[in-house]
Amino acid sequence: MKLVHEQSRQLLHHMCKEILISDVEGRRKGCVYQAIFRSIKEGVFEFVHDVVKANPDLLWSKDGNLKNIFSYAVLCRQAKIFSLIYGLDVKNNMAYDRDNFGNNMLHMAGMPPVSVMLNRIPGAALQMQRELQWFKEVESIVHPKIKKVENNDDMTPREVFTKNHKDLMKEGEIWMKDTATSCTVVAALILTIMFAAAFTVPGGNNDTGLPIFFNKKLFSLFIISDSLSLFSSASSVLMFLGILTTRYAEEDFFKSLPTKMIIGLSTLFFSITTMMIAFSAGLLLMLGEESWMVIRVISLASIPITLFVLMQFPLLVDMYISTYGPGIFDRKMEQWL
Repeated sequence: MKLVHEQSRQLLHHMCKEILISDVEGRRKGCVYQAIFRSIKEGVFEFVHDVVKANPDLLWSKDGNLKNIFSYAVLCRQAKIFSLIYGLDVKNNMAYDRDNFGNNMLHMAGMPPVSVMLNRIPGAALQMQRELQWFKEVESIVHPKIKKVENNDDMTPREVFTKNHKDLMKEGEIWMKDTATSCTVVAALILTIMFAAAFTVPGGNNDTGLPIFFNKKLFSLFIISDSLSLFSSASSVLMFLGILTTRYAEEDFFKSLPTKMIIGLSTLFFSITTMMIAFSAGLLLMLGEESWMVIRVISLASIPITLFVLMQFPLLVDMYISTYGPGIFDRKMEQWL
C-alpha cells in the first residue's frame, strides 16, 4: 500500500507538470476539470490541493452547473477540502459565486449532501448537528449580505436549509426521544433501588436505631456509593426529562440537546458503576467469612458495567467529540496559494 501510494504521488506530480503547460482546450479534452470535481466528491484532498497549487487558474474551475470547487466541496460535505479556503485571500469572491440556479455557497450548505459522508455519522440527531455545523461554518466566512440573498426560487439560504432538513430533524427528534425514554426507565429503576437500599442497610439496625455495621469501613463505602448512585441517577432522570420536553427547534440540535444527552448518559453510567460498588460492599459486609463466594459474585457485578460500555459508551464518545471536540474544519490553514 505504501508503494502504491508513493507511485500515485509521483504520477500526480507528473500530471501537474502536464496540466501546467496545457491550455484550456487541452484540459477539457483531458478531463482535468471533471477529475477535479470527481476528486472533491470522493474526498481526495491531495489531488485537489496539488493540481490547483500547480496551476492557480484551476481555482476558478466550475462544473456543468457553474459551481466553483468550494461550493461543490460544501455540497459534498468534504471538510478537509473546504478548509483550503481558509488559506486563500479570495475566499470572499469565492463565496459570492452563484450557480445556474442562483445558489451561492451558503445555499449549498442548506442543501442535502450529494455524497455519503453524512451516512457515516451514527444517529439522526448527530447528523442534524453536523449539518448545522456546516451551515454555521460557511455562514461565518461569508459577507452578512449573502445570508439574505435569494436564489431563483426566491429562497434565502436559511429557508433552503429548513426546507431540506425537515425530515432529518423529525428523525432526530424521534431518535432523541427513543433514546431518552429507554435511559429514563433504567435511571428511574436505579433511583428507586438506591433510595430503598439507603434505609434497609446490610445487617439491620441495633436497639438504638444505628446500623450494626456502622463503625466498619465497608459500611462507609456502601453508604457513599449508594448516595452517589442515588444523586447521579436522579440527575440523569432530570436530563432525560429535559430532552423529552424540549421544543426541538433547529438550534436545539446544535448544542443544547447533545449536551443534555452527554450529561444524561454520563450520570447514568456513573450511577450504574456506583450501584455495583454499593452492591459489592453490602455483600462483603454480610458474607465476610465466605470470601470465596463473594469474590465470584462481585466479579459478576462487572457484567452490567461492561454491557453498558459496549452499547452506549461509543455513542457518548461520538457525541462529545462532535459537540466539544476540535471540529472538522481546519481554520488555521496556512497560506498555500
